[in-house]
Amino acid sequence: MGEHVIKLPDVGEGVAEAELVEWHVKIGDLVREDAVLAAVMTDKATVEIPSPVDGEILWLGAEIGDTVPVGSPIVRIKVAGGAPAEAELAATPAEAKTEVEGTVSEPPKPTPVPAKKAEPATKAPASSAALRPASRGATIGLPRPEGERPLASPAVRLRAKEAGIDLRQVPGTGPTGRITHDDLDGFAARGAAVPAAGLQAKTEVEEIKVIGLRRRIAEKMALAKSRIPHITYVEEIDVTALEELRAKLNASKKPDRPKLTLLPFLMRALVKAVAEQPQLNATYDDDAGVIHRHAGVHIGMAAQTPGGLVVPVVRHAEARDLWDCATEVNRLADAAKAGTATREELTGSTITITSLGAMGGVATTPVINYPEVAIVGVNKIMIRPMWDGTQFVPRKMMNLSSSFDHRVIDGWDAAVFVQRLKALLEAPAMIFVEG
Repeated sequence: MGEHVIKLPDVGEGVAEAELVEWHVKIGDLVREDAVLAAVMTDKATVEIPSPVDGEILWLGAEIGDTVPVGSPIVRIKVAGGAPAEAELAATPAEAKTEVEGTVSEPPKPTPVPAKKAEPATKAPASSAALRPASRGATIGLPRPEGERPLASPAVRLRAKEAGIDLRQVPGTGPTGRITHDDLDGFAARGAAVPAAGLQAKTEVEEIKVIGLRRRIAEKMALAKSRIPHITYVEEIDVTALEELRAKLNASKKPDRPKLTLLPFLMRALVKAVAEQPQLNATYDDDAGVIHRHAGVHIGMAAQTPGGLVVPVVRHAEARDLWDCATEVNRLADAAKAGTATREELTGSTITITSLGAMGGVATTPVINYPEVAIVGVNKIMIRPMWDGTQFVPRKMMNLSSSFDHRVIDGWDAAVFVQRLKALLEAPAMIFVEG
């Protein structure tokens, strides 16, 4: 018998370390050649580590969430025959199965620390035998720590169960803290509260390690909030006319065309608005002190997936019509949810739209998608009475909540931008007028 050592391979692109996000094996498992042992995540991709040999897992060199340098041993496998004591897994990025950050088909599951099971309390029937008055006093103390089993004889446990008393609440005066019949009597005589069934205090604490995509999201949000001074501007939009137009277009659309939502209209309005204010369609390299204004409008669409928040990118929205925007939004949303979106489809946005759909709330404070300088948030549509000069009429109203990098965008420019979006959305025919 021999031992085979697998080291973290060089995953390419100058990556010196990777985060371990998932183990597919445990010590003692028998594995076949090419079986997936683990998954690691870099800033750019998730890489699965296969086994180059058949054998038994002897040792795992890291825990989920650990950052492992390239070349470090991560697995030891017992193999038949005279295998070398140490060998490095020869894998390249082209050979390793990779998935773009945020598109893992099955998101890494957090590893909670299991809470010790507490002994349940049972409600006593009304006919339970009465407990005797205490022959000696007992101080009613705090509950025992979660999972600590009270010391008591079977007879005491039976009486407590019939009386609906949680023994964890009863202080014991016997040897080594054992609960006696007198302790039980004293507890009942003092009128100590007996928790009702289903209303017991819960003290378990589940520990969930922040790893993988969730860690990447946390890091990016912290970066955006720590480095970008946000200014948020909220404006209400009357989308009654837009919704009427949308309904008519959907009713007469061709079978091969997707159903239109609000987003394609907003995307087209966004293209027209940033053409007039190109400083909004930009990214800011604050380390170099350089603003990059982009001619192409690459709109990020913040999307919630089973693994967490990702931002697929509709590239060159300025060259797409309403239906093309809708088709691309649907395609990218499906790819993101299925975990098949590529790295190119999840990077390179120049301005972002975020929407919670029907759960959009009255107003939000969107976090800018660093290093962009603006993000437009869509809130839910609500019918509200609006004064038209002579009477109140029902109108479909929606708020836009937009955030801007105040280092780059002044408050006045932010207001001009949102007011332009408002004008286009409230008179949607203007969206289709060129020039």
